Amino acid sequence: MDVIYRTMKRKASTSHDEAEGTIRELRKCPEFAAEYLRAALEDADEPRVLLIALRRIAKALCFEN
Repeated sequence: MDVIYRTMKRKASTSHDEAEGTIRELRKCPEFAAEYLRAALEDADEPRVLLIALRRIAKALCFEN
């Protein structure tokens, strides 16, 4: 959980490669995706964290244009 929380707290300006690595892990491991989303939901002070998490999960599940 701590690793996921630190991942979520990174600035929105993370590199494209880091974002793609997270998306690959989300696609590969449903447990990681669930914990990733849970960590984002717990961060009520930073709404953009949830939006970024939802965007990455949607991309991992191919729900994008």
